[in-house]
Amino acid sequence: MARFGPPSCIMNKLYVGNLSPSVTVEDLKQLFGERKLPVADQVLLKSGYAFVDFPDQNSAIKAIETLSGKVELHGKVIEVDYSVPKKLRSRKIQIRNIPPHLQWEVLDGLLAQYGTVENLEQVNTDTETAVVNVTYATKEEAKVAIEKLTGHQFEDYSFKVSYIVDMDAAPPDQAPRTRRGGRSSRDHGASQPGPSGEFGPPRPRQHDFPLRMLVPTQFVGAIIGKEGLTIKNVTKQTQSKVDIHRKENAGAAEKPITIHSTPEGCSSACRMILDIMQKEANETKTTEDIPLKILAHNSLVGRLIGKEGRNLKKIEEETGTKITISSLQDLTIYNPERTITVKGSLEACCKAEAEIMKKLREAYENDIAAINQQANLIPGLNLNALGIFSSGLPVLPPAAGPRGAVPAVAPAGYNPFLSHSSHLGGLYGVPPASAITHQHSQQAQEQEVVYLFIPTQAVGALIGKKGQHIKQLAHFAGASIKVGFVGVNGALPQPENPDVTVRTVIITGTPEAQFKAQGRIFGKLKEENFFTAKEEVKLETHIKVPSTAAGRVIGKGGKTVNELQNLTSAEVIVPRDQTPDENDEVFVKISGHFFASQTAQRKIREIIQQVKQQEQKHQQGATVSLHHSK
Repeated sequence: MARFGPPSCIMNKLYVGNLSPSVTVEDLKQLFGERKLPVADQVLLKSGYAFVDFPDQNSAIKAIETLSGKVELHGKVIEVDYSVPKKLRSRKIQIRNIPPHLQWEVLDGLLAQYGTVENLEQVNTDTETAVVNVTYATKEEAKVAIEKLTGHQFEDYSFKVSYIVDMDAAPPDQAPRTRRGGRSSRDHGASQPGPSGEFGPPRPRQHDFPLRMLVPTQFVGAIIGKEGLTIKNVTKQTQSKVDIHRKENAGAAEKPITIHSTPEGCSSACRMILDIMQKEANETKTTEDIPLKILAHNSLVGRLIGKEGRNLKKIEEETGTKITISSLQDLTIYNPERTITVKGSLEACCKAEAEIMKKLREAYENDIAAINQQANLIPGLNLNALGIFSSGLPVLPPAAGPRGAVPAVAPAGYNPFLSHSSHLGGLYGVPPASAITHQHSQQAQEQEVVYLFIPTQAVGALIGKKGQHIKQLAHFAGASIKVGFVGVNGALPQPENPDVTVRTVIITGTPEAQFKAQGRIFGKLKEENFFTAKEEVKLETHIKVPSTAAGRVIGKGGKTVNELQNLTSAEVIVPRDQTPDENDEVFVKISGHFFASQTAQRKIREIIQQVKQQEQKHQQGATVSLHHSK
């Protein structure tokens, strides 16, 4: 299934201002050529300004960055920015010239000062600095953000901010017209796959899960073909969108390719690309076999491998291939993907590709389902919180692009780290969080305290140098986060397993703050390799409940607690020998992976809320009865 979106001319039209009256169209085209910008599809010259259509977002950004305020034409310094009609200036803005080393928690926190960020996605560009597209919840918030962030100084970098086209703001009858045949123009050569290069509303179909391949650099020319004819034939034959990231990572022995299509379309395109490489190898008398290399986010790979490697062994046996997976040591904050190398005949490799991608898609869809469940469980949860997760969490991946590029949020998030979630746009085409209403209910604002137990050796990584990491996490999550010793003066609860040396992380905040803070901590432990590739991060969490509610959590004959465990996949224990504290509260112990723990916490909070409401009604009834007796 091919991807269609608003015409590229709508999305990448630039305004060139402060032009001398003597400037001609040829002058502008010559300038673009000198600056190694693609020759614009269309140039409309007016008196003192012009409108220029660029073929893709990458070249439009490059034009703005290299020309605006930096180039003199016929004695006047020109200005270049996006040309966005007033009716399409709404909630979407683009921020450029972001330091590549800027931590995403810091950027997220900065953006959140001006409103609710519904989507944050990185744009893959040729520039040394980072570029992100931001969608705020309202038009007014976006306007304030532009005013406050334009020229914002961070070290030696000054942010540049522009409105970008917001197609959601266009009236239905004013949607851009498509070409004959109903297809909008689209760019096959752009390096921004998926929603990173498209701004239309999400399509009501299953989540787009692209196939990512690594191919030897020497075969890239053959795959593209003369004047791009070979790759155009691949996209046409397979009804897919193929992005070849050939400009990035200069000098690298391999280049990534991203294929967007149906599972069948991805497999067909993969087969054609393997066939092209094999023919090229035969013609150049390359003796080495060309393996199939698939890129997959680290958070999905464990489920592909399966318990004790069973899934991988089964695929090898059924397809007659040999499959290896790159080491965890190759992962970095900027490269969350592992390389799955498949060796065998072309036919065998193609069969293995279909099975591998099937497993990866299943894992991804399960993560999406878990995320959607969280939206229903936490009142007021803004799902963009997922964008802050670290790479170890099964949340949304950052936007696809060159390996090692600065990631954009989470899932996801996978992510960002941002892995980071993945914001929620990015590579995997997840619907934006605007689909989820942000309710400021009383329950959502209620402060909760959670005791999370982490390995002692992980404390340094969590706190960070001079406490920077934990401060940034607390600021971003909007929570109080303190690290203490277990069992000091008996004030803190003991974890279930006495053989493991642990420290207690005390988190205080709203349900959304808890979700963000705990999610980041789970992810940090995976990212810092405190758990192996095959292990899910499972931590123990304690929450306090009124002693009067403990029985309700357990249920008659343990029925409720058993149902909780079956529903959430978490282990839930209410110790029976506890003495209530000074607030008449006892601990409930929850053990499990992140989503299991979150679901259990929310369900237990619901029970507590019900008990409190019933007690209030009982007290009100008793007061009324006392009043009448008088």
